[in-house]
Amino acid sequence: MQRLFIIILLLTGNAALAQKKQITLEDIWRKGTFRMKSVPGFNAMRDGVHFTQIDDENGLQSIGLYDLKTGERQKQLFENSLTFEGKKLHVEKYEWSNDETRLLLFTEPQNIYRRSVLYRVYLYDPATKNLQSVDDEKILHASLSPDNKNVAFVKDNNLYVRNLKSGKVTQVTHDGKRNEIINGNCDWVYEEEFEFTRAYEWAPDGKHIAYYRFDERQVPEYTMTIYDSLYPTPYRYKYPKAGQPNSIVSIHIYELASLNTVSADLGTHTDIYIPRIKWTKDPGQLCIYRINRHQNKLRLLLADAQNGNTRTIFTESNPYYIEINDNLQFLPDQRSFIFNSEMSGYNHFYRWDWKSEKLTRLTKGNYDIDQLIGVDEKEELLYYTAAETSPLERRLYAVKWNGKRKKELTPEAGTHAITTINGYRYFLDKYSRLNEPPVYYLRDQSGKIIRTLEDNKEFSEKLRQYNLGKLKFVRLPGDSAMLNAWMITPPNFDPEKKYPVLMFQYSGPGSQNVADRFPVSDFFWHQMLAQHGYIIVCADGTGTGFRGERFKKKTYLQLGNLESNDQIAVAKHLAGLPYVDKNRIGIWGWSYGGFMSSTCIFKGSDVFKAAIAVAPVTNWRFYDNIYTERYMRTPGENPKGYDDNAPEKMVNGLKGKFLVIHGTGDDNVHFQNQVMMVDALIKADKEFDSEYYPNKAHGISGGNTRYHLYRRMTNFILNNL
Repeated sequence: MQRLFIIILLLTGNAALAQKKQITLEDIWRKGTFRMKSVPGFNAMRDGVHFTQIDDENGLQSIGLYDLKTGERQKQLFENSLTFEGKKLHVEKYEWSNDETRLLLFTEPQNIYRRSVLYRVYLYDPATKNLQSVDDEKILHASLSPDNKNVAFVKDNNLYVRNLKSGKVTQVTHDGKRNEIINGNCDWVYEEEFEFTRAYEWAPDGKHIAYYRFDERQVPEYTMTIYDSLYPTPYRYKYPKAGQPNSIVSIHIYELASLNTVSADLGTHTDIYIPRIKWTKDPGQLCIYRINRHQNKLRLLLADAQNGNTRTIFTESNPYYIEINDNLQFLPDQRSFIFNSEMSGYNHFYRWDWKSEKLTRLTKGNYDIDQLIGVDEKEELLYYTAAETSPLERRLYAVKWNGKRKKELTPEAGTHAITTINGYRYFLDKYSRLNEPPVYYLRDQSGKIIRTLEDNKEFSEKLRQYNLGKLKFVRLPGDSAMLNAWMITPPNFDPEKKYPVLMFQYSGPGSQNVADRFPVSDFFWHQMLAQHGYIIVCADGTGTGFRGERFKKKTYLQLGNLESNDQIAVAKHLAGLPYVDKNRIGIWGWSYGGFMSSTCIFKGSDVFKAAIAVAPVTNWRFYDNIYTERYMRTPGENPKGYDDNAPEKMVNGLKGKFLVIHGTGDDNVHFQNQVMMVDALIKADKEFDSEYYPNKAHGISGGNTRYHLYRRMTNFILNNL
């Protein structure tokens, strides 16, 4: 009787296990089965206790005003959907005026590159219900002036200003021309690599506009073919590859009252970058970042808005390179600012007083800060996130401007992605861990949780319906250091069995794939492969971030070398584990990760049986100069660094199965990369697989594309690994 009970129990357990669901590509890319809920952030009002958001209910769109603490809607700024000249508007985003009496409404988005989007823009007055179009055509970068009197925008490479009271439009610049002169908007390489696209800034009092002018006439053109008609369309744009000329950039300051424009004095040397401009607290002083082409010497210039004269207030040099970000914040004393630097060997915050030339260290220790969340001028506090407790975590901290009274505000282990709210009375905290989906909290300035905005409980319950593999952190030996990694083992993993391994990585300078947050990269696809019996491993190798400057910048002048050595070392270690089939180890990656997976199978043919490279760089000579030269200098200065580490030059090492994939419309990592490597593979008489996606950009998406792409990769893995 007891034996019969045990048999029934085992059968019941197996039946329950069998009822667990299997992940499909349709779940991931067609059904949206694993779509998590989110809180997009608060468009907080200046009172610090209310926020507004777009509400879309039953196809009717409105903007509601809510109580921040309770989440209750108090009123609607407009009911139902707005119409203009009989056309129903669908608002994609909106922007308040400083006095919160008007709204800019952005509709009909049309993407150009990664960050630049054309919109039809309207001005709306909630009090009078008046709605008017800012311009008759789609425009770029519409923004309201701080004094609530004007709106600026860019059209056809020229900068315009519209007066809100009179409706008069003033054309500030007149020489804009495609592929020649750009005013108020970035050229391609600035947008991609310095990560901004609106190239103008209002003065704090709204009386001046500082704007960029890009003269890109000397920049070589790149031509892509768009397969859209009987005779395909050639698309030409300015793309400076490594070692090639850049746009000549100048900064100009326009005064609205006098209609006069002055040019800022940037010096006589033009082969430089201006990665940021930022107004100080003095509306007559503009700060201009000026960095050399090697990107290892940064000067901050103060420009006089009346005459354009400049003086240097800060200089920083680095033996490798300096990364540009938006952390610098000017303080109200009009003589100091907060910024971050790796001058200590780790990334930390400092305060610099340029009049007394006093440097105050605000954070310190053998860890890297992450982001500046905000500067509370009233309380003289700096809010920031950092990887202080572990390179895998992010927590929120506050510290006084003198570097004292530091306080941790989010003690829970894991990753806290913080969004500040006007007034610093509250913060939005997106909190997750490796195996715990995001929970969104509203916290006060002390870190106390006021309420839970979204707990993703339904999503978590759905996950429990699926037969998922175990995801855990591991430490693995690289070529010269222990590496942080995560591993997914198949459901019902048996250490007495042998399993194939698929490695995934990105590996680019300062990147991080291994962190205590949910989800890890391609989580559901990787789990699907684990259900098919694969172990999935991701290791952050040399050059990745949040382990100090020395670890990150070891790859300087030799991108791909140490990174691939680490991945090969990890693969060899895995091959020695008792539960790994050493003859079935593969690797894949996208973009920089595709560059790496190509390099790894060519260099590590004794350990890798298969590899997939999606949108890979195959020789850094083909990529843009701002990114590439930051880490490699120019091809003329560092030819061996380029050619000794180019997958295009390593194809003779290929022994395993190799699949390379690209979009023909990739404006970032050009299809040329795949073509040149495929040509080399053919010349070397190597067998390989390839796939291309017509007119698709670097993300290879849209329509059925992602489903097709991941089906192609899945079948390749199942058949070859």
